[in-house]
Amino acid sequence: MVNAAVLLQQSATSPSCKASGSRRNKRLAAPHAERAFARLSGTETVAISLRRGNSLSKGFCAAAHPSTIEEHTKLGDAARAQSIHRDTSDDFLQEETEHKRSHRAKIAFNIVFVTSEVAPWSKTGGLGDVCGSLPPALAARGHRVMVVAPQYQQYPEPSTTGVSADILGTTVGFSHYSSKGVDWVFVEHESYDRPGGLYGDESGVYGDNQFRFALLNVAALEAPLILKLDEGLFGDDCIFIANDWHGALVPVFLAAKYRPHGVYQHARSILAVHNLRHQGVYPPGTFSMLQLPKEWYNALEWQYPPHQRQGSYEEEGRCVNTMKAGISCADRVVTVSPGYAWEIQTPEGGWGMEGMLTSRSYALNGVLNGVDLVEWDPDNDPHIYQNFNESNFAEGKKANKAGLQKEMGLPERPEVPVIGFIGRLDYQKGADLVLGAAHWLLNQDVQIICLGTGDKHLEAGMRWLESAYPDKARGWVGFNVPMSHKITAACDLLLMPSRFEPCGLNQLYAMRYGTVPVAHATGGLRDTVLPFNPWEVTGTGWTFSPCTVDAFTATLGQALDTYRNHTDSFRDLQSRGMVRDSSWDKAAQEYEQIFEWAKVDAPYCQ
Repeated sequence: MVNAAVLLQQSATSPSCKASGSRRNKRLAAPHAERAFARLSGTETVAISLRRGNSLSKGFCAAAHPSTIEEHTKLGDAARAQSIHRDTSDDFLQEETEHKRSHRAKIAFNIVFVTSEVAPWSKTGGLGDVCGSLPPALAARGHRVMVVAPQYQQYPEPSTTGVSADILGTTVGFSHYSSKGVDWVFVEHESYDRPGGLYGDESGVYGDNQFRFALLNVAALEAPLILKLDEGLFGDDCIFIANDWHGALVPVFLAAKYRPHGVYQHARSILAVHNLRHQGVYPPGTFSMLQLPKEWYNALEWQYPPHQRQGSYEEEGRCVNTMKAGISCADRVVTVSPGYAWEIQTPEGGWGMEGMLTSRSYALNGVLNGVDLVEWDPDNDPHIYQNFNESNFAEGKKANKAGLQKEMGLPERPEVPVIGFIGRLDYQKGADLVLGAAHWLLNQDVQIICLGTGDKHLEAGMRWLESAYPDKARGWVGFNVPMSHKITAACDLLLMPSRFEPCGLNQLYAMRYGTVPVAHATGGLRDTVLPFNPWEVTGTGWTFSPCTVDAFTATLGQALDTYRNHTDSFRDLQSRGMVRDSSWDKAAQEYEQIFEWAKVDAPYCQ
């Protein structure tokens, strides 16, 4: 049994990061603070190119020492600041990784992912896919990788380790499973295994989510120190990748309860933002539950402007904002696409965090997600009607179109364009734009097949679409994995009119299957769907902006005209999409550069 955190001697040390709070003397020790683990070999900080603009000042805090980018922002030249950030960060990131085409990394790190979901065990969206695919890609390149996630039910693969830890006033256990070179660690606690979904049930979100994921954060920090896995302890020289608000307290606990006692002195934390809209916001009185030193309250406190305030009058819009804490304390911040990294620094996409993110733009990068090239392989996909590849995709897609039309009960017409939509039926994904454009679209002699579930009104809209156009439209309310593969393989065009999209995966799947995406130019869609240019013979699809029905239908008109009247150009579009590199190995190489940058600097907060 691991001892819980204990109160040690008082000291005059306070957090060096300005966002961490006021100066006080009393500190709480981390579990196992008395054991300072030796730094592992092979992960010494290396001198790399500093063109990225890293600060070498110990305990550097952006709020106290504005960078060149921030100075431009203060002068009102926000556009110039964003341009500097994109030019010197993401472009250089891509340049550096072009020179790393070997399958093994130059420097091996101990990497710990902290996530609320991981495929195939738990998944509600892209977060689960990322945390199920990126770790094996990093492990294949020579890193030692651990993934820590809640055990929401009794999974068949993991086995209990017999190790437990007393944290936050309760006891957690650990299960372990090793595959694909990754140590998959599951935190066992009664608050995880319950009826309903991962985050809520039909009555709404769970009232103890803050506790559940704070518990996950501390357990993830304990795991490398106490779990003797196949290769022994990970030790305290790790890089933690904290995913979304559920893992955003890792940088805070790391700096507030471990580093002050000699543990994790060489560790670094990276906050991975998959969707900034969800921030883990709770009443200010819940801070005490986290058992953090009082001087760290300001690292979590957030005050909403009057028009956004909820809760009691006395709180005046104040709250504990978990995502804000991660942004203010992490060594670096990464998002799931370069476009989204830019968008979250704007009032339109920042969800109130744009000021903080702009102040840390020198430490902010975007790395495009990859796709599972085994699951999404048209040449070996067991779900589709006929397999194909880039050399015979014309015949293969023709056979898949006929098979889908037959299964859906639509007229089997090989010449008609078949258009697909796969996604959650909600405002973000733009399902209402599909319904808004349906009347015009279905008068263009096309067939449309939609698959998704979500908002009840939009589900009703999909049922209306099928009933109003029985020979042209099908609306499958629900989700079915084999059917999603069939639609992706059979359609000529895939609709992705998302109002905002951090990365998006369906457009990557579609291109791999020779299906051309039509997408709103936002976030990762803008990075991956390159607009068709018939004169330069470039592009992988069509994009539109602004996000309106008129702009959507105008772009669809161009796509349909190309399909019908410029067959060779359309085939070239399909071919370019199929050969695009969407592998996780490419993403892993870019993450390696970010790891090296994180190691160059002293810890951002300590």
